[in-house]
Amino acid sequence: MRNIFDTHSHYGDRAFDDDRTEVMAGLPEKGVRYAVLVSCSVKDTADNIALAAGHGWIYTTAGFHPEYASEAEEGCVEELKKLAMSSPDVRAIGEIGLDYHYEGYDRDRQIKLFREQLELARELSLPVIIHSRDAAEDTMKILREYRPAGVMHCFSYSAEIAKEVIKLGMYIGFTGVITFKNAKKALKALAEVPDDRLLLETDCPYMAPEPFRGRRCDSSMIEYTAARAAELRGMDTQALLDMTCRNGMRFYGIEE
Repeated sequence: MRNIFDTHSHYGDRAFDDDRTEVMAGLPEKGVRYAVLVSCSVKDTADNIALAAGHGWIYTTAGFHPEYASEAEEGCVEELKKLAMSSPDVRAIGEIGLDYHYEGYDRDRQIKLFREQLELARELSLPVIIHSRDAAEDTMKILREYRPAGVMHCFSYSAEIAKEVIKLGMYIGFTGVITFKNAKKALKALAEVPDDRLLLETDCPYMAPEPFRGRRCDSSMIEYTAARAAELRGMDTQALLDMTCRNGMRFYGIEE
């Protein structure tokens, strides 16, 4: 049965250029019930809308990734708004947030773009997908201010921050990282997430779980992430997949 909901994927990535159609077409028979294509720029948003069209089980988002904030042109958020309103497949604004990982980042520009997209999500009554890396303090300050409906994806912070994210009413998404041997921090955070606030994702083509670490990831591999999460929570793997599928449907407003 499996019943996989991949709440965060990037099938528009160049890693899928040679076989994108075949990979995506084969996912349902591997137990994937839903997948969300998460966007990183205006062009990516437009491409993902086109990619999702005609697939009843694929949804998408509109958003500008903080890592590319320096490339965000004036008026880009208005363009995202037009795109978000153009398709019923757009179910969230994301991925948005802050990323201070690489040298040379522009903190002020990232914060401005983050706030503008939070305002857009509020205007369109859509949830947000938060990307936050090495920027916990600024991210949490802004989230406390806006208190959006949303998910912090690919969670990499402490259990204490996980608790605060949950108190804000948000969801937390975990990738195949929780299967890695050095994943102690992520596992402690996972333990703090209530059943109804847990989402699973691949962030594919990245973050493939063990035993596929280092290879190109796809949505079917969530089964391995779910097995590890189920083990830690004392659950059956299928029960956890069913639960996180329901959570994903609720988060993205998908009806049976």
